Amino acid sequence: MKVLITTDWYAPVINGVVTSVLLLQRELERLGHEVRVVTLSNSLHSYKDGPVYYMGSVSAGKIYPGARLRISQKHSMMRELMAWRPDVIHSQCEFSSFRVAYALSNRLGIPIIHTYHTVYEDYTHYFSPSVRVGRYVVSAFSRWICRHAACIVAPSRKVELLLRNYNVRAPIQVIPTGVDLSAYRETPAQGRLEELRRRWHIPEDHTILLYLGRMAKEKNLERLIDQIASAGRRDVTLLLVGDGPDREAALDRALERGVDVIYTGMVPHSEAPDYYRLGDIFVTASTSETQGLTYFEALAAGVPVLCLRDSCVDGVVENGVNGWQYEDGADFAARLSAFCGDSGLRRRMRQAALASSEQFSAEAFGRAAEALYRSVTREELAAVVNR
Repeated sequence: MKVLITTDWYAPVINGVVTSVLLLQRELERLGHEVRVVTLSNSLHSYKDGPVYYMGSVSAGKIYPGARLRISQKHSMMRELMAWRPDVIHSQCEFSSFRVAYALSNRLGIPIIHTYHTVYEDYTHYFSPSVRVGRYVVSAFSRWICRHAACIVAPSRKVELLLRNYNVRAPIQVIPTGVDLSAYRETPAQGRLEELRRRWHIPEDHTILLYLGRMAKEKNLERLIDQIASAGRRDVTLLLVGDGPDREAALDRALERGVDVIYTGMVPHSEAPDYYRLGDIFVTASTSETQGLTYFEALAAGVPVLCLRDSCVDGVVENGVNGWQYEDGADFAARLSAFCGDSGLRRRMRQAALASSEQFSAEAFGRAAEALYRSVTREELAAVVNR
């Protein structure tokens, strides 16, 4: 099949959407499909690099940090894509690149499958001072997007239920984004973890609490830091890996609350597995996840997860097995104390984390997407024949 993926975000940007897109592209190519990608360039200049089309764009950072808006459809690119004639378009974002997907779908009469990656209700502070108004806008906008798709992919049941609450009528299929298990299970180079520990001056007797991901308001980093401080343990180090608009606020809060924190900034994608392995337990207070891809990556690296209760990881993070979903600050402190004080529990949880990640393989992700494409294109063909 010929599959066109449209996305506002692409490498070298590191976020959950890009991780999902790159993995999907790789797995579809491995299955023998021809894949092309339409995304935004980091300038006004449009260009093509192999199977990836970069369309000129301008910064929209005042709306959302790092966001960009397409300025025009490059006519030569659109003509080339129309001549190529994909069998299916898989849209990954609701903004600039979706307009490309919509235009091609209309002109060629081919179906759009759309993955709903983001719980926009948790991002309304970027564009609306009123939460109620923001949620109304998100609901109406989501219905409009989904109305133009033959099928919606939800990364979790949480997202499926959210869309149903918006009165989305399109078919919805739950397909969790996979994880490249091999990347997280490779044995690190000899001495690599010790070298990282020395580089960041982490005491040998400290338990490393790892947060890896975007540092933004919706991730609740300040709440996480408050919970670590309130737990009162002096034998833990919070390792923050990533960047984002809330970085300074988070680091200031850690200094204010006396939390031992190490900030690495962004690290190359290829080094992320080593940073996961360096952690003893992955910690987060986010509730804005559609799936919690970083939680899956942590489990794949054998790192238990301590996260705020969230329906997107029901059946994934199991209390007392491969981590905990905590209820509040007191529960967080109790779980952290249990983990730090029991070496046997830590060992069992690491083993359980590895075992539980098997269900989220990249191969299963690719096969599920392939099956959906075939199903949707068959339905579209039948509809044309029956007209």
